[in-house]
Amino acid sequence: MQSLAVFCGSRAGSDPQFVAHASLLGRLMAAQNITLIYGGGSVGIMGAVADAVMEHGGTVTGVIPELLLAWEAQHMGITELKIVADMHVRKRLMYEMAEAAIVLPGGHGTLDELFEMLTWNSLKIHDKHIYILNTNGFYNHLIAHLHQMFASEFLYDKIENRITVLNDPGELLEYL
Repeated sequence: MQSLAVFCGSRAGSDPQFVAHASLLGRLMAAQNITLIYGGGSVGIMGAVADAVMEHGGTVTGVIPELLLAWEAQHMGITELKIVADMHVRKRLMYEMAEAAIVLPGGHGTLDELFEMLTWNSLKIHDKHIYILNTNGFYNHLIAHLHQMFASEFLYDKIENRITVLNDPGELLEYL
C-alpha cells in the first residue's frame, strides 16, 4: 500500500487515546512510506495524524474545500494542500488518490465519509478496503448496528467483507 485515506474528526474528542492513536497511525504510515491522504486540517485528530506523518519524514496530501479553509484551519506544514470547490469533490478526490481508507473517531462528517465509501464499495464504484480504528470501543455501537442491518436483510453481504475493524493502529501492519 502506497497511499491511505484517513477520515477522522477535526476535533480531538474527549478521550486522549483518540489523539494518541492518530499520532501512532501517522508514525506507522511514515515508517511504511504510505502517503497520508486526508482532509487538510491542522486541528483535532486530523491535525494529529498529519503532524505525526510529517514529523517522521512522511508525505501528506490534504484535500480541503474552500468552505472549510477557516473552520478546519488548513494545515500549512504538509507536503501538498489541494483546495477544492466543495465536500463532494473533496471526498471523490480523496477516494481516487488513496488505495484504501481508515476511519478514526469523528463526527457527522467522518460518518458521511465512511458511509459514502461503503456505498460506493457495495455498488462496485471502487473496491478499496475500509478499516475502522475502533479506539477504546468508540465504534462498538455502530458496528453492532451494521450487523443488525445485515441480520435484517438490508445489506447484500456481511460487513466483515467490506470493513476490517482494528483496535490499535499497529494492527494495520498485518494487512499491508
